[in-house]
Amino acid sequence: MAYYLDFEKPIEEIEKSIQDLKNAGISGNDVDFSIEITELEKKHSYVMETIYKNLTPWQVTQVARHPERPIFSDYMKLLFDNFLEFHGDRQFRDDPSIITGFAHIGDEKFVVIGEEKGKNTKEKIFRNFGMPQPEGYRKALRAMKIAEKFKKPVLTFVDTPGAYPGIGGEERGQGEAIARNLFEMATLKTQIISIVIGEGGSGGALAIAVADKVLMLSNAIYSVISPESCASIIWRDSGKASDAAEALKLTAPNLIKFGIIDETIPEPLGGAHRNTDFTMKNVKSAILKNLSEIKRIPIPKLLVKRYERFRKLGASERIK
Repeated sequence: MAYYLDFEKPIEEIEKSIQDLKNAGISGNDVDFSIEITELEKKHSYVMETIYKNLTPWQVTQVARHPERPIFSDYMKLLFDNFLEFHGDRQFRDDPSIITGFAHIGDEKFVVIGEEKGKNTKEKIFRNFGMPQPEGYRKALRAMKIAEKFKKPVLTFVDTPGAYPGIGGEERGQGEAIARNLFEMATLKTQIISIVIGEGGSGGALAIAVADKVLMLSNAIYSVISPESCASIIWRDSGKASDAAEALKLTAPNLIKFGIIDETIPEPLGGAHRNTDFTMKNVKSAILKNLSEIKRIPIPKLLVKRYERFRKLGASERIK
């Protein structure tokens, strides 16, 4: 059974009507409903386009968190020709909220790092809802160092509400692990591409996103803080999350404007979950195109460009 967001109720009603008419036709009824179905399908296309071309930042946030949206494990299965996973940070344990491994897309070989939320309740608990512990970031760094050693590009998939803020993680050095990744990625001697596929929250996202190219699906979000947390801090009211989402400028068009991301990857109308094959095709094309571009840049020059790119973030002009 499909899951509909609050603002998708008009879409739900039309799709239910279409399905009811199709079922009536299948049941052996002699009445032909093809004309009615065609008219409803035209209305469906119009309503979908009207809604999805005018989404508010809060509605985009809801789409980015949609329970049927493809998560990293879907990309593992559908995007790569093969995926050889490796585990552990060689210090404490394996963190299942970050998956690392070797993979191919056609003839291109990558070291891949992805934040994994899980699908059902059991998986979500096992994956800690996509919130990595420090050992997850250390596992990611271990993967990056392997990529550097064997001269393979790094490909990361960002999808997290943020790093896990628990006591155990803090005791094991959560802040240091994130800071270490930022430091090491800035000087990693290989190509790095990062893709925000859902939610990109705070340092938990940035810890695997210091890249030469940062790409983002059109209905993903990327921000220093979640709208709910921002609203709780600014207005002492998490119910004002929609206002916070507007203020945070967390959608792809704003992030392109500010130079925080380099490219938006188109999603099908209605979100990535409505046509996973279309989404995977676009992501694959974007990866290969951007990899081809940065491969032409010598590594020393690439490191300079990477450093300059992140030094520019947050620049402002004095108002006279």
